[in-house]
This record gives sequence, structure tokens and C-alpha cells, in this order.
Amino acid sequence: MVDVTALGARVASSAVTPLVRRLFVRDGPGAGLVDRPVRISALVSFRGEKRTVTPKDVEKIAGELVRRALSAAGPGEEPVDAAEAAAVKDALARTLARLGEITVEDYEAVGLGPERFARELSAGVPLAPYGLGEGGTLLYERLLRTASLHILNFLTQRSTYVARRQTDQTQQLARLVRAVDVLLERLPSQSAEDAGFEERYADHIAARYGSLTIYGLDAGTREWPLDTAYLSLEATRPRAGRDGRRGPEYGAVAAEQVLAGHDQVFLRGVAGSGKTTLVQWLAVTAASRVYDHGLSHLIGRVPFVLPMRRIVRPGAELPFPGDFLRAVGCPVAGEQPPGWVERVLRARRGVLLVDGIDEIAGDRRAAARRWLRELVRAFPGNLWLVTSRPSAVPEEWLAAEGFGELVLAPMGREGVATFVRRWHRAAGVDPSVGESLLTSVRATSELNGLATNPLMCGMLCALHRDRRGFLPQDRKSLYEAALTMLLERRDRERELHGFDGVRLPYATQVQLLQKLAWWLIRNSRAEMDRDEALAIVGRALPALSLDGAGEEEVYRALLLRSGLLREPAEDRVDFLHRTFQDYLGARLAVQEMDFDLLVNHADTDEWEDVILLALAHARPREAGYILRRLADSGHARGTLLAAAGLRYVAEVGPEVRSRVEDGLRTHIPPVDFDAAREVARAGSDLVLGLLPGPDDVDHQTAARVVFTAACVGSEAALLFLRRFREHPDSEVQQHLASAWHLFDQVQYAREILTHLPRQRAVDVSTADDLRTLRALGGWEQILVHGAYRVDDLTELIVAERLTDLALEAAHPVEGLAWLSAFPRLRSLTLLTDTDAAVTRQVPDGVEVRIVPIDLPSPPLE
Repeated sequence: MVDVTALGARVASSAVTPLVRRLFVRDGPGAGLVDRPVRISALVSFRGEKRTVTPKDVEKIAGELVRRALSAAGPGEEPVDAAEAAAVKDALARTLARLGEITVEDYEAVGLGPERFARELSAGVPLAPYGLGEGGTLLYERLLRTASLHILNFLTQRSTYVARRQTDQTQQLARLVRAVDVLLERLPSQSAEDAGFEERYADHIAARYGSLTIYGLDAGTREWPLDTAYLSLEATRPRAGRDGRRGPEYGAVAAEQVLAGHDQVFLRGVAGSGKTTLVQWLAVTAASRVYDHGLSHLIGRVPFVLPMRRIVRPGAELPFPGDFLRAVGCPVAGEQPPGWVERVLRARRGVLLVDGIDEIAGDRRAAARRWLRELVRAFPGNLWLVTSRPSAVPEEWLAAEGFGELVLAPMGREGVATFVRRWHRAAGVDPSVGESLLTSVRATSELNGLATNPLMCGMLCALHRDRRGFLPQDRKSLYEAALTMLLERRDRERELHGFDGVRLPYATQVQLLQKLAWWLIRNSRAEMDRDEALAIVGRALPALSLDGAGEEEVYRALLLRSGLLREPAEDRVDFLHRTFQDYLGARLAVQEMDFDLLVNHADTDEWEDVILLALAHARPREAGYILRRLADSGHARGTLLAAAGLRYVAEVGPEVRSRVEDGLRTHIPPVDFDAAREVARAGSDLVLGLLPGPDDVDHQTAARVVFTAACVGSEAALLFLRRFREHPDSEVQQHLASAWHLFDQVQYAREILTHLPRQRAVDVSTADDLRTLRALGGWEQILVHGAYRVDDLTELIVAERLTDLALEAAHPVEGLAWLSAFPRLRSLTLLTDTDAAVTRQVPDGVEVRIVPIDLPSPPLE
């Protein structure tokens, strides 16, 4: 890992590269790339028979590097005077001359990396004779690191042997060279006060957001390092294309890349889907001074994490930029130089991460939109990510402000497997336990339907471990078991270490937590003041047997022992996760018989899970009443919610079931792809039993029916889709081809893909995907998601089959020249802007299309 700020010395690669190349022998015409290791001393241009540069020229090269570094400094910012600059030049020249003395071969040098290679060069050059002070030594070290970076990058470019033997290091070097240039372009000349504070603020961001609380890990290991815990998810477009041909699963992009192609993104995702984790990852990555990730759009940026639940206060205005840090309780807010945030935003360096539009009251969301609009207009050119649950605000809520919309996709099969294995590794559990859980999840449709996001996967992991392999089979039972495990386990842990506060029985904790949760839900709040929490606890005390304990003592015990409450800021209280709040609030809603209150909020997104969980808690007559009122509500949201609620009810009368099913029939077949997704949420058996077959509808409707069944994603859905695999319409075939990542891919390939025309586009993201397609005899149109190894593509794709290929980006080292391995290739689509010099590597006769990820991708035809 290399600190980019220590590499740059404010000298861009356009200045360094020509100087570095003069240190090495120029290959003759037609020499081509070297395919064997070469000792570096044999390559230098100032020694041996091929000498084209004299030792005096080496001094000139060193002097030019020093001159350019000093000229890049602002007036009065020069770190050394003229005499010390000359000493730096002499020391650097002597160090570069060591290239002709060391015995390291080129591929070994690349393996060292720029930091260690710089130390290798300087090992034989004592600095004492040069009389360098602190500033001179720092300048010498930075220039040497800069030169070393470009020397190693040059070695990878002249040798295919090095590029293949040191693939990871070669890619890292290429990214670092680009990172330095981007950083120098983006980072303005700063005052020492601004630069110093920015460094302290970056350290705060890393400390504050650099770890995650992973559900179910023991108390001592609950904080999981973000770089270990972060799991890359995918974001997709929320709707089909204008012509209805492409469903929302097309054009998926890695979630951390959502700001690479569009400066302003509105991201929707269900509870627990990873929205806040993504916000944390982007904040830490932007604040980091390490850029091995290759996300150039984050280099030199300053992140501002703005949780809406924290910055929206009753009766208070939303904060101006200068108040951002104070509004979120940042401990270094008092140290910020006046006007610092505004200077960052005017320089277009901000990454503004506005998390949780759904967590503020509906009557404040219009004000939040105005606030966003004013900030975007006042400070253009910054990056914005705004998150929300799916239905909290209407479609295109921020479209007029220039925001593109994406949806955070559920975890796929590989994502679930990765999470489960990491969880068990972090918990110190035998890996075989994790593999046993994965087998259960894949074999059981109910568990497979639950394991769709990191929160639910964490619950499953913890319960599977604690219950020795026995797992609940429905959502309500899963939450109930998780609540019991969490509260009782924390009690045991507190007993071991001693606890001098009031001891709250399990049932008492649950009752108090329910009251707090239901108050938050009824008042459309995501958090409350501490005084409000104390008042709620105080009103409950007379009915509890707690031997005269006061409200402060009981509240403190609840906060410390439940593990479900937290104080995110001074005098503020909220739940660890909204899911627990909804579950507990729904329990009390049923106990208090607030059924009409529930139904009256059926059109409100944040009440949806509360209503479904209330149905799970309700007794049969109570559930029947709720379902009837929803089915008779007269609006689509109510009837679809009633249909989804049937899965949560243990017992329901035939008359009620018939009424709910009749309501669902009015939405089948769905009128568009958005409606299809909503219908699919009603559940596997019910929906699949009502969907028409391939002979009963026209081609356009058949496409929406296939998409609906694919969204259901169960074993029964796969059986249903088999009926459409011989369908003649190209759009239906395309939807079938695109759905294979929603099922067991090997089984889906055997049951569905093998029956489809090979010219339908399929998505791949792993080498196993490519092997599966190869076993089918190859495929004509392939979209590759994420990073890839060129060797995997050239070896696993059937070359004689491939005609159309889509990549998120050209390979960072090998470019696009390797496409010559595919003789029938006629079209290449790139989903990120690509340098013209790279696209010229594409073989003649191949059409190149560049489609930025913020626009709908055209079909590969």
C-alpha cells in the first residue's frame, strides 16, 4: 500500500515519464515487447557498450526533476533554498546512478513496489555528505519515490514477461501513476491550516466509519474492520428501458462504482441491504490517502457523511455547509478553519453522502429536497449520493435536480457465500459450519428467500451457530429467535463481567423496547431525544416489578444490556437497525389492537414492514380483519400488501383468502416491469399460480410474466420458467437469459440457457460463470461485470462463438489488444469512458461503443 500524497511531489507523469525513459536504452525498431527477465543494470543508458546517455546527463535529469518539483510549489511554499536544492539534485543523481549497479532483475523490482525499490536504490547512498536538512531530505525522498514509481511502471510496459509474472503489482503501478496525476489536478494549493485540518478530519473519518457492527458476533469481536467486512453489491436501474425491452437487472454496476459515471445518484435499497455500509465505505475510501482501489473519481476528495436522522431536527432548519460537521456531532468540528467546507465544495472536491431520506418524517422531505437542490446549484461539480428505502418518495424524486436513480440489488448466490464465509472466519468458527449453512440456504427456498442482504445473512449465521444448525423457516421466527439470542446472550456476558445496575428480566426488556419502537413509528421518527425516551420508560415503570428502580437507572440498563439501543449523539437515542424497531413496534401494535392505525398507513413506505410483521404476530381473527381492510382499500398498494401478507399469517379463512386473491388478480399480468416487481413480492406459490402461461398472452405480456417469475426466484419459479424456454420472441428469450444469476446457475444453465438461442446476452462475473457457458458450447453475446483476468476470458470463452462483448472497462494493464483472440467478434461495448489510444487497440472490423453507466445500456445486438 502506497501513500499517494508522499509519491506526487507535485510533479505530473507527463513531466516525469520522458525523463525516466532517458535513463534506459531505447529498443530498436521491431524489437517488440520483451518476454524474459532482464537485469536492470543491463537496461540503463549510461553504462556499457550501448551507452547513449552520459553520467553528466543523469545529473541533468535529476536537476530537472528537482526544478519541476520546486516550480509546482506556490509562492513562498518552496521547501528548500537554492543551495539545498542543488544538494538534493546531487544526492538524487547519485541514487539514480545506482540503477547501473544493482543486481535486481526487472520482474523482481516490480514485485518490490515503489517504496521498497526506492529503499533498494538509496541503500548505497549515504545522505550525510550532502548536508540535507529536514526539508531537503523530505524532497529527496519524495522525488525518489516518484521516480521509482515511474521506473517500475516503465518496466511493466516494455516487458510482457513482467506484466504476466507480476500481474497484481503491474495493475497497482498503473493505477498509482493515474492516481498521482488525478490528485495533482484535483488538489488545489492549500494553506497550511486547511491542509493540516483536512488530514485530521480524514483520520476522524477513518476511525469513525472504518468498522462495522456485524450482527451476531461475540461482544469482543462485534466491530469488524470495514476493509474486511465490506462486500461489493450491485446497483441496477429501477425500470425497464423506454422501449420496454430491458428489465432493471440490465446494466448492473458495482455499488462502489455508482459515482464513477454520474456525479449525482439517488440510490434506493430495502432495510439491511447495505446502503449505510456503502456510505461508510465511500467515506473511508475517499478520505484515505491510499488509492490501490483504482477509483479515480474519489482521489483527492473530501467526504461528508450526512445521516438525515441526525441533521433533521424538529423545528430546525437543515444545515449550511459550514455547519455540516457540527450537525453530525463530529468531534473535530470546533477545529475547522472558517470557510473550509465552502472552499472544498467550490473546488469541486466534495463527496456528499446523504443517508436515509426515508428516516425523516414525510412532511420534512420536501424541505430536504429543496435543501439538496440549493446545495447542488450553489456548489456544482461535487459528488452526491442520496439513499432511501424504495418507496419512501416517488420515482424520479430528484430527477429535476440532475440525480440518476439506481436500486441496490439483493445479494446474489456468490455474495451470500462470500459473506457467510467471512462471517465464520471473523467469528473464529470452523469453516465447515459455514459450508453447512450454505447447503441449508441453497436447499431450502424459505431460507434462500431470507438470505438476500447482509443483515439477514448475519442473523442466519449467528442463529445457525448458536442453535447448532437448526434455523427458523420464516421471517417472524427468525427475528424472534435473533431477539432472544441477542438479549439473553448479552445477559450472560454481563453476568460474567459483573454489572452494578438494575437487572432487567428478558420480558421486561422486550416490553420497554416495544414501547420505544412503537412511539418512533407512530411519530415518523428514526430517533428520539433522551428526555423523550426517559419519559416513555417512566410512564411504564408503575406496571413493572423493578423494586423501586428509577427511570434513569432502568433506561441506562436497557441501553447497556439490550444491545438494540444506542446513543448516536449526545442526548439522542435510536435502534441499532430499523428492522428491530419495526419488529418490536409491530408486536406492540398487535397487543394494543391498533389495527386501523396500521391499515391507515398502508400507503406509507416506512409502515410496510410494520404491517407485514403485525400480521405475523396477529391472531387469526385479527389478521383476517387487517387483510380484509387492505384488500378493500381501493388502491394498488393495499391489495398488493394484502397478498404479500398471506405468507405471514398462520391461519386465514377461505373468504378472506379469496378476497385477497381476487385483489391480486387485478394486477396480473403486470402492466410494466415496476408492477411486475411489486407483484412478485406477494410470494411464490400465490403469484405463480395466477400468472398466465406462454400460450395465453401476447409477446410483450409474456416478457413481463417471465420477469415477474424471475423476481420470485424460487425453485417453483424455475419450473414455471421452463414453460417459456422455447418461446419464439427475442425479448422473452433475453429476459430468460438475464435471469440466470437469480437461481442456481448450473441448474439454470441446464434447464433454461441450453434451450435458448446463443445470441441472447448473458451476464458473467466469475470464472465459474465462463466455465458454465463453455460447457454449453459457448455463447455469442457476453457482458462481463467487474474486474477480470484477460487469461480467463481468452481461455474460457469459446473464441469461435463470441460475436458481441461488453466490459465495464478496458483492462488496466493489457488494454484491449487481447481481443484479437476472438476472430468472430464484431461489437465491443465499454461501460466507462475510455481513452482513444486504448480503443485504437481493438482489432479492425470491431465496432466500439462507449456507454457510460449512468445511461441505459443498449442491447448487445
